[in-house]
Amino acid sequence: MSAAKSIVIRGATVVNPDAVFQADVRVVGAVIDAVGDALEGDIVLDGNGCYVSSGFVDLHTHLREPGKEEAETIESGSRAAALGGYTAVVAMPNTDPAQDNVATVRFVREQGVKANLCEVMPSGCITVGRLGAELVSYAGLADEGVTLFTDDGNGVQDEDTMKRALVSARLANVTLAQHCEVSSMTNGAVMHEGACCSSLGVPGWPSLAEEQMVQRDIALVRTTGAKMHFLHLSTQGSVQLVRDAKAEGLPITAEVTPHHLSLLDELLTSFDPIFKVNPPLRTVADIAALKAGVLDGTIDAIATDHAPHAGHTKEQPLDEAPPGMLGLETALAVVNTAMELDARKIVELMSWNPARIAGLDARHGRAIAVGEPANICVWNTADVWEVSRESLASKSKNTPYHGMNVRGRVRHTLFNGQIVVNEGKVTR
Repeated sequence: MSAAKSIVIRGATVVNPDAVFQADVRVVGAVIDAVGDALEGDIVLDGNGCYVSSGFVDLHTHLREPGKEEAETIESGSRAAALGGYTAVVAMPNTDPAQDNVATVRFVREQGVKANLCEVMPSGCITVGRLGAELVSYAGLADEGVTLFTDDGNGVQDEDTMKRALVSARLANVTLAQHCEVSSMTNGAVMHEGACCSSLGVPGWPSLAEEQMVQRDIALVRTTGAKMHFLHLSTQGSVQLVRDAKAEGLPITAEVTPHHLSLLDELLTSFDPIFKVNPPLRTVADIAALKAGVLDGTIDAIATDHAPHAGHTKEQPLDEAPPGMLGLETALAVVNTAMELDARKIVELMSWNPARIAGLDARHGRAIAVGEPANICVWNTADVWEVSRESLASKSKNTPYHGMNVRGRVRHTLFNGQIVVNEGKVTR
């Protein structure tokens, strides 16, 4: 059997937790073999003008398979992830059947292994069928490697159920991730409840519907001592609640999406369902608060909430179209365009912290150092490009950024030491 070919990433700037410096990086097999000057290798990847870091990790990806393969498959979603610089994604459990059992979790993981473009880690449901009643066996799914449990798309409405879930999660040493929405306050809602909503005469999604559940679950974390991750926060009130809870020392983490950092509720005045998402796009004040939370560490991670939908479903009237947007391939560029973040902060938000929250930090979100797993992204913050829905790898085309110019791009992605993206193109 012939020896593995060595790969050298030449001329990039290494971004590590403790240092940022220019060096070549050599990969042999599935690990980093050397970091230094003028390294030689069998294959050379151009890193000039780029950063090299651990690959990105997405805490919030909808891959739709099983059940909605018309919108996305694990293979097509993995392809989009690799192009976006992701070496690992957490697959949301609102599939059909739901990821509340060993067989479905194994299927999702195995399809990810078959695609071999990034690690696909299935999440589990908090409740059976995401129905908010009977708890899933957290210990049983934890034995299958599941570390994150969520009923995403549904918030767990009953307080006692959520308390029991947190106690069970603590005993199983897993993390619950909450979709914060008091459903009785959002019936029929299509956009943020505010000035735009009122002028259009359409039902609104009040900030309070999110904030009440954030507040309730912070209180439950205080009572139970269990870990909690808040999904896709969108309001200034939620950010402040999490900030205060962290100051208290509670074991809480939170994420925000690129679209909530970059898009305003005013876009819904067009009645275009492409801008419909859950939670909805919010106001200038909310965006400012989310950005402040990112900068001061209240927000731990940027997660895409990549939510593909087949064209005929997204083209329905606003009140009937499903919420959701694509996100994997555009995340880096959208974040880099929306905010002035240094390279270290970008990697912290998109790699190191998400890997830790997802329990993937033995393989992902690692330093670029000798002996570490070669799950690597080479990317820049300078390239300006126009998003085109036709050029995206996803089976669906529901990107809100079509036709927009964004800044920053992934050049190369290595997964398990293999080049899966080279010069912005998938290699397999």
